[in-house]
Amino acid sequence: MEVYFDNAATTKVAKEVVDAMIPFYTENYGNASSSHKWGQKAEEALEDSRKRIAECLNARAEEIIFTGSGSESNNFALKGIARANKEKGNHIITSKIEHSATLESCKSLEGEGFSVTYLDVDKEGFVDLEDLKREITDKTILVSIMHVNNEIGTIEPIDKIGEICKENGVYFHVDAAQSFMKVPIDVKKINADLISLSAHKIHGPKGVGALFIKSGTDIRRFVDGGSQEMRKRAGTENVPGIVGFAKATELIKGEDIKHMAKLRDKLISFLEKIPDSRLNGPKGDNRVCNNVNYIFKFIEGESIMSLLDMKGIAVSTGSACNSDNLSPSHVLSALGLPHEIIHGSIRFSFSRENTEKEVDYLMKVLPDVIKKLRNISPYSRENQNV
Repeated sequence: MEVYFDNAATTKVAKEVVDAMIPFYTENYGNASSSHKWGQKAEEALEDSRKRIAECLNARAEEIIFTGSGSESNNFALKGIARANKEKGNHIITSKIEHSATLESCKSLEGEGFSVTYLDVDKEGFVDLEDLKREITDKTILVSIMHVNNEIGTIEPIDKIGEICKENGVYFHVDAAQSFMKVPIDVKKINADLISLSAHKIHGPKGVGALFIKSGTDIRRFVDGGSQEMRKRAGTENVPGIVGFAKATELIKGEDIKHMAKLRDKLISFLEKIPDSRLNGPKGDNRVCNNVNYIFKFIEGESIMSLLDMKGIAVSTGSACNSDNLSPSHVLSALGLPHEIIHGSIRFSFSRENTEKEVDYLMKVLPDVIKKLRNISPYSRENQNV
């Protein structure tokens, strides 16, 4: 049996998405900037897709800018706002558990003379709203907080954060790559000025992202060149990918969210019974529907992942975006966990296509994997006693 439980890293492109994309590779393959009929068909598809994605956020079509990825959207948001508003201030606020695209953008901006405050989080990964209020100064121009953490599934209170930013006249950016279409987002209610999106987290194609930019936001264009994307991001648009992105937004329904949450809760209930294990992040409604992140003490997550892979089960350890980095997860470190147990973390992430039968298979296989690895681990309680 082969089971894919690494959907927070990427999802299978849905057949309906592939079918929607193919004509824009084979028939309607024109450049959306061209004025002939091939170009006109491409432009019509581009603008229709823009409108459909905007509707998912209760936004206006002209507020959606297409990018090459969620990471590019994060870079665009942070660097574009910072560079356009540096005469107003040089201070940015983010959290210690953000995606690497946000953290690395902040480091880059520090090299340009900007000051960055990295907020602490509590043991479940939540930002302290009082800390945020205290850190905002008259030099603060931007707050960037992710909606759902990609490793531990924590859903941040972005509506309350948005209120704080609005009260202080500060731009608010939300990385919603992991939450889009899984957690409701209404730009009219959360007071966000910028929202990063990614297609391949929702059964869309890789290499396509978007950035919601609220009308009136002072942001510098990210890619110089032609006049594409309202003159904010030059380059020929990836029309097939964008069409696929829009199609993917149609596929996830309310029952799919409930289904993934049921799988999540079933697995958590089972894992709670395994000795010396720990859930990372909150339970219930404050956790995204498709994420389970557990630490299994005394063993390495890489070893668990490898043995599960041999059993036909795909999971991840740490952040899949940094899987070649053996340093402890910055997210789990920010929770205050000691390094010696952080390396035993495994993330299980579901999609609408996963089944209870697949979870049952994991529950059958995993305890033996844990037992086998602990039997040979020099860090296990039994071996330490010996």
